[in-house]
Amino acid sequence: MSRRPNAENANTPGARRPGSLNDASHDDVSPLPREEYVEQAHLFEVLAARMRENMPAQEILESVREEILATTKLPMAVDFMLAELRHLGAFATAMERLPHYFTPFQSFVMAEAENDRQRFDIRVALEILRREAAYRAEGASRQGLFLYQLEVLCRNRMGYDSGLDAIAKDSAFDESWRSWIFTVRRQIGIVDTADLLFVRSEFYHERKAAEQGNPSLVGELIAEATAAGFPPLFGRQEGRIAWANRKKDPLLLFGALHRQLGYPEAPRPEAENPEERLLPVLARRVEQLESRLKLVEEEQRGGIDLNRFYKPTDFDTPNRNE
Repeated sequence: MSRRPNAENANTPGARRPGSLNDASHDDVSPLPREEYVEQAHLFEVLAARMRENMPAQEILESVREEILATTKLPMAVDFMLAELRHLGAFATAMERLPHYFTPFQSFVMAEAENDRQRFDIRVALEILRREAAYRAEGASRQGLFLYQLEVLCRNRMGYDSGLDAIAKDSAFDESWRSWIFTVRRQIGIVDTADLLFVRSEFYHERKAAEQGNPSLVGELIAEATAAGFPPLFGRQEGRIAWANRKKDPLLLFGALHRQLGYPEAPRPEAENPEERLLPVLARRVEQLESRLKLVEEEQRGGIDLNRFYKPTDFDTPNRNE
């Protein structure tokens, strides 16, 4: 007996939805076996959780390596990451040198987190990588994967130029997707994000056929666009949501995609809690007050010895040749 997909199954991440272009196989979108992505998600989750406890990253990698399944390739990747961390003090360089295991977007996210010039928390970066690995393990689609990665760039104010270039290098995207991603990289900020999605959806051809007064022309219009090198990349539902969110904040578009289609949501940067920083600030002020009180006590006892505040120079040491 065949089972009809219910609403719950249709809203789960990675589920096939009627009217979408989610027809790519799991091997095309997620080239690694499912167990690899499950263990990757566990690695990033443990790293983020234990970093909040101020544990050294080297100790975390050494301990989590024993937790990872030995039947996967991740323990070897962790060994290489641990060696790179000891020599260079970074994760991103190791991930960049393992392009067959980590995607260019994963390496880009970690490199942005380790960049001293960026205000991008590494714990947020690890949560981004965890959610992406979990989504690939559940059965990702190209549409959901691209929209998740684009939302990550938008929410965290990361560079669109280098970020979209890293997305385009992902083996999950074929040549049609790669060409369109480069178009998005050139036009983002100039053309509305919703319009960029709408014109490459099946719903765009449906509206075009309806405007011509012949809804049956949808197939012909899609065939003509495909022959011209512009095949639809998004399904009818994605196109309808994009049309409804034209000339709005792109974050509203992403929110509607999460609610309606169950696509993964990018983690949001957590607001700093002022109470967590209050204790260190008070400790520093107490130390400053103690040093000032010591100076006042020395002044009352007969004066402050200023020699201890000066570093001895060559002029202060006697010349033995004299």
